[in-house]
Amino acid sequence: MKRHEARRQAFFLLFEQSLNGGTIDELIDYANEAGSFQEEDSPAPVPVDDFAVRVALGVEQHQKELDECIGKYARGWSVKRLSRVCLALARLALYEMKWEADIPVSVSINEVVELAKQYGDAGDAPFLNGILGSAAKELPRNA
Repeated sequence: MKRHEARRQAFFLLFEQSLNGGTIDELIDYANEAGSFQEEDSPAPVPVDDFAVRVALGVEQHQKELDECIGKYARGWSVKRLSRVCLALARLALYEMKWEADIPVSVSINEVVELAKQYGDAGDAPFLNGILGSAAKELPRNA
């Protein structure tokens, strides 16, 4: 599976968690049982990708820290005011930027901006680009 598709899976898991609660582990089990995911070029269901699992679990583990970071860079916006799409994508990208050393920061930003264009409101992509661009200048990587 391409990293782009795995990242999309991670986003869906994080978005689902924001809507219905539950743990990422529970949502992964449910998605695998229900055959919820498909690759873009195939109608057959696929299991949740290992990268998607790692990233979604990482976001869940570091959510408080990620939300504090989002609050810092989303000047004038509280985390509670962000759309669920925007919040899930911001968490995903910031997690990658801080803890996935093998992924260039620019890739993390570009990928979530593209997902925001596809799944978010018109203002989500530029908003995320601004937050993540500011964060990229200051954030140390922990990986």
